[in-house]
Parts: sequence; structure tokens; C-alpha cells
Amino acid sequence: MNWNRELSGNITTIQDLIRETGMSAKEARRLQPILERFPMSIPPYYLSLIDWEDPADPIRKIAVPSPKELDIQSTFDPSNEASNTVQQGIQHKYSSTAMILSTQRCAMYCRHCFRKRLVGLEAKKETVESPEAAAAYVRAHPEINNVLISGGDAFLNSNRRIREYLECFSSMEQLDFIRFGTRIPVVFPQRIYEDEELLDILAEYNEKKQIYIVTHFDHPQELTPEALQAVRELIRRGIIVKNQVVLMRGVNDSPEVLGDLLRKLTIEGIIPYYIFQCRPVGGVGHRFQVPLIEGIRIVDEARGDQNGQAKCVRYVMSHHTGKIEILGMSDDTHLVMKFHNSKYPENKNRLFTIEPAEDQCWLD
Repeated sequence: MNWNRELSGNITTIQDLIRETGMSAKEARRLQPILERFPMSIPPYYLSLIDWEDPADPIRKIAVPSPKELDIQSTFDPSNEASNTVQQGIQHKYSSTAMILSTQRCAMYCRHCFRKRLVGLEAKKETVESPEAAAAYVRAHPEINNVLISGGDAFLNSNRRIREYLECFSSMEQLDFIRFGTRIPVVFPQRIYEDEELLDILAEYNEKKQIYIVTHFDHPQELTPEALQAVRELIRRGIIVKNQVVLMRGVNDSPEVLGDLLRKLTIEGIIPYYIFQCRPVGGVGHRFQVPLIEGIRIVDEARGDQNGQAKCVRYVMSHHTGKIEILGMSDDTHLVMKFHNSKYPENKNRLFTIEPAEDQCWLD
């Protein structure tokens, strides 16, 4: 398939929105200042999932800009990724993992993106120079036993570039597995199930080193026949598919919706991996964040009705000090948290409590 040609039909302008959605010109033009700062790109497939008769449609909130994005009250790097960047495009926050920013492109620019500072903005170059440069760093650090190829979206790389990454990393004995971070199965599944070349590449290298695909379904409405076809093609080739979801106000902030998502993921063989607390990114946090006290209630209720497979999901915060698991309320006022992974050795496995305010969404 020529997926680049297909993506050229994405909705990217105010005129596209008016033409393709029936949005009024007045409403659409209110979004122009946002597009000048944070670009919009919506594949026609994903746009088709929106119910335009429902003003609270969750897919619309994920895909279509809102004037609230100009209410910037926070940093664009709340997890301080800059401090973990060891060379261009390579982050080494946790000793065993190298994270590679392989591209600034995505098939869709999600409105809750925590890398709004770079995704779709070619002027700010934070991506790795080449697979060979990334591989050289990994070889020089034998404590690294896995790599996460991310972005942007890792599957917006060409098939040739994906093969180059796999060729570099699959031959390294120090690596236990290779991960790709991608939302392609959700927003542009044709890229997978119509691209036999990509599937053949993944199958070939999965025989040499286990490949994990970490994808990002946020709402049950995203689990369409097309999305599930893409996932099944990956699973058929022995690739392990895991999912991380961001808890978001107005999208999945109810036990019923979140629980339904976890159950349906498990039915399809997609392993629920993380439920992320939405990061306080500028233009994102105040719109989508759910307070911690409310979040743990939602997660506990959603997880409580699951079978053993879905119960393994963890509610976490990707804080600048590490990945912190949000465990639960020990009483009416104390929230128990634990470092699931830590940037600093002294925090390894550290258990602690906080007394969150009713509206507190993050740790300072």
C-alpha cells in the first residue's frame, strides 16, 4: 500500500473540517489560532468514528482541536524528558531501557499528546539521527536490556527504516526484546493489515528477537473491526500486543467505560498494560486531567469487575522522578503510591503516601 498517499488525504485545515464534517464556518474558524500553534491531522478513517450529533463524543475530543488548548498553564515537558536525553533522540531514564524518538510524525495528532512540543513540528528536531546511532549508544551501555522505539509514531517510519532498526537491535545479545510504541492500530489500521511487506518484516525479525507492540486504545469505540483486524494480523505473527490508556476527562472517566475497554481488550488478546494519569502538559492538563482521588476510584471500580488477565493493569503517573504506581486510598485522606520504576536509586521500590487535595492531579 502507499500509506503516505493515503495520509495525504488527512483533515488538516479549517476548510477540511468544514467540508468533511459539516462544522459551521464560525465554529471552525475559532480553531484557527490553535492550528497555527498545534497542528491538526485526522485520518478519514478515524474521522468516520465521530458521532457529530453528539457534542460530547469522546472520539471528537481526542481528534478535533478545542479552544481550551490555548489555555496554557503548564510546561510542555512535565516529565522532564529533556533531562533524560543523552544524545539527540535517545532517552535513558531507567538503566535497563533506552527510549528512541524515531520520528516527529504521527498518523493523527491526538489532542492529549504529551509531546505536543515536537509532534508535527519540523522546526524542533528531537529525533534520533539514525538507527545506527541509536544502536551504537545501546552497545556502549550493556546495562540496557530492552529498547522502546517511539516518536511521534514508530510505524510512521518507512518499512525500510523499520527493518533497519530491527536489523540493528535483533542481533544484540544484551537485548531481551524490542518494543514499538504506536497508535497506528487505532487511528490508521490499514497501515498494518494492508501492508504485507510490513507484516513480513515484523514476522521475520520476531523469529530473532521478541517484538512487543505497545498501542493506545483509549475508548471502546476505537475497537472497530478494522482496528481489530490490524491487531489480529500482528498476533498471528507471534507479536505481543499490549495497551496503555490515558485516563481523560470526558473520554473514559467512568468505571463503566474504562471497565468495558479493559474487558474488550482482553477478549481480543490485547494485554492491558498501563492506565496513565494524564500529564499536565500545556494546553492539555486542565482540559483532560482527572483528580487523583477521583481517578483511583474510577480505576478501582473498573478493575474490580475484570477477570484475572485485565486485573494486571496498573494505574501510573509518568513523573519526572520515575514511573509511580497509584495504589489506592488507605483511609479517607491518604493516597498510597509506589515507585514502579525510578530514575534515582534511592527511590527504588519506595512506598509513600500523600494527602491529596480534592482537585490535585499531579505531584510537584
